[in-house]
Amino acid sequence: MPLSINVRKRLVTAALIAPASAWLFVFLVLPFIAIIVFAFGERAPEGGYQAAFTFAQFANLGSRAAAFKNTMVLAPIGALTCLLVAYPVAYYLAVKASAKYRLLLVSLIVVPFWTSLLVRTYAWMYILGARGIPHLLELAGIENVRLLNTPGAVLLGVVYGYLPLMIMPIYVSLEKLDRRLLEASADLGAKPFATFFGITLPLSLPGVMTGIALVTILLLGEYLIPQLLGGGKVFFIGNALVDLFLQSRNWPFGSAIAVSLVVVVVLVLLVAMRIAWRFAGTRQVDLV
Repeated sequence: MPLSINVRKRLVTAALIAPASAWLFVFLVLPFIAIIVFAFGERAPEGGYQAAFTFAQFANLGSRAAAFKNTMVLAPIGALTCLLVAYPVAYYLAVKASAKYRLLLVSLIVVPFWTSLLVRTYAWMYILGARGIPHLLELAGIENVRLLNTPGAVLLGVVYGYLPLMIMPIYVSLEKLDRRLLEASADLGAKPFATFFGITLPLSLPGVMTGIALVTILLLGEYLIPQLLGGGKVFFIGNALVDLFLQSRNWPFGSAIAVSLVVVVVLVLLVAMRIAWRFAGTRQVDLV
């Protein structure tokens, strides 16, 4: 008996998504299930995981309060700072820049990704270190200035490293902006300030929320920048996870922190989507 058209379409769709679904299940779902199981276990005497069922690891999250505090404070501040810098750049590229040079300018924003983040962060270590800006300030008569191994250095590295990821989603949203709306607003007597907040910003909000969600989620698990620019004095959750899994070998506690981090990431996504839906007036917003 021949299959109906609908059944064949479903079979074709299932065949197309099966490889990606299997990949996600094996490399995302199964590891996360293992992390959840570890989170309710105990640390073995020699380190690692010992089977048990206890909430002690979650009850002990307060012992890493400093890492949580630094992450929950610096990650949103870093994302907001990226937004304040990225929006004018994206607006210029999408609205003001000549189409002749737009591709070149966008390419210049992507160029830093051609170099390893490790190399770029080491460059900032030199710039902020004793032989960099502090040395120049000392020559100018300003002494005892310490920039490296401070929250400010970490924030600067975060903004530098993640700025392109904020610019591109906003640029894509602004590039789709119907210029006739801006012309109509001007013809009706609206000032540029009112046009921006009444038309440009609401229509670009999906890109804004995409950039905020993307940067914030990545920052919540950041390890390299706090490690190098913070000098072990500014810990993120990512640094705590490395310490617990590789040095202390306390896998259950590290898993509990990882599960808590995933919960925070999901909450960030939900909040970003809700804000984008509310102000953009549509549910067709992709954040991931």
